[in-house]
Amino acid sequence: MTAEGFLEGRRLQMARGVLLQCIMGGYPPARFYGSDDGDLALVADPAQIHRLPWSKQPRALAICDADELTGESSSLSTRGQLKAVIARYAARGLAPVVATEIEFFVFAPNTDPTQAFQPPLGLDGRREDGHSAFSVSSNNGLRPFFSEVYECMAALGLPRDTFMHEMGVSQFEINLLHGDPLLLADQTFLFKHLLKEVALKHGLTVVCMAKPLAHTPGSSMHIHQSIVEIGSGRNVFSDKAGEPTATFRHFIGGQQAGMADFTALFAPNVNSYQRLCHPYASPNNACWSHDNRAAGLRIPASSPVARRVENRLPGADANPYLAIAASLAAGLHGIENELEPSEPIQGEFVVPDNLSLPCTLHAALERLKRSQLAMELFGKEFIEGYIASKTMELTSFFDEITPWERRVLAAQA
Repeated sequence: MTAEGFLEGRRLQMARGVLLQCIMGGYPPARFYGSDDGDLALVADPAQIHRLPWSKQPRALAICDADELTGESSSLSTRGQLKAVIARYAARGLAPVVATEIEFFVFAPNTDPTQAFQPPLGLDGRREDGHSAFSVSSNNGLRPFFSEVYECMAALGLPRDTFMHEMGVSQFEINLLHGDPLLLADQTFLFKHLLKEVALKHGLTVVCMAKPLAHTPGSSMHIHQSIVEIGSGRNVFSDKAGEPTATFRHFIGGQQAGMADFTALFAPNVNSYQRLCHPYASPNNACWSHDNRAAGLRIPASSPVARRVENRLPGADANPYLAIAASLAAGLHGIENELEPSEPIQGEFVVPDNLSLPCTLHAALERLKRSQLAMELFGKEFIEGYIASKTMELTSFFDEITPWERRVLAAQA
């Protein structure tokens, strides 16, 4: 839209079906988004209109809500779903607080998708070989790229906590500061968009796939969650003596009750399960623990005022609005129904059958299809439309034969 049109308040409309467009570009049958495929209104959030600092030509980006023409939020909008979950907390006098950790890889351009990704050439003319994890000089070879990333984050008002080299080859992680869930979802979206745009300027490729390299840790989007009382700001996970509360237990119980049903929302792509199948601290379970990274739900070591629950299941490929909404909705379900969690686990452990999670996209979609909880929390139209779109993606994947199949199976009798 032109700047003039935007400033005049001209309404931008879009077909409802676009919210269910699959990643290959196609659409499920029209019955999933209304047979007429009528329009939605895209309504810009005044707090999320940003001049794009990496663009030479003056351009701006506005994060919008997708509203029905009658004024209410569209049930197909993941941002709208998150706002609805936050409103349910507010009705109880509570406000969730979240923070996201986002991992990503920086690669050289990959013009042939049949070839593996490669680390880029650094300033020293060499490619990283995987020995730079947590090194103080690990991003020096990419210093011009990261310098512009930091500058653009500041220009967009994205505060950052820590930035580090992760375990993978040319893999990095940023921790965003905790705050309002909608704000953090917006910031997570903006950061991922910023990364890719700045990378293109520097002749690089940023990849937020869950598992872009074999034999290498995948990329997560861990979600840290706490709840405060509206007004006082008191963390309701801790009592006056600093001990964990019943609300804290019930929140964990809700997380456990929803994780298997919601796995397809946290791990939305075929590749998501490559990360979970080879854990490397990417646990595919609904166990919980105090500071054990093998658990799907980890309670980080902290003071009582910062007591929180870390959901370690979502990958970097997850939709931040939907992943945060699903995690918080599960926790609220536990609070409302006073669900008790399992016993915490420590050290090495075997995952009980009732706390194991789907390990393929097909299994996760089948579980979501049977979930009454998902229907209750997100509505029939959203869940059925989401499943229809993801089923198209899964079918497209099975329409291709992989190099592994040709290499290994072709010679079999």
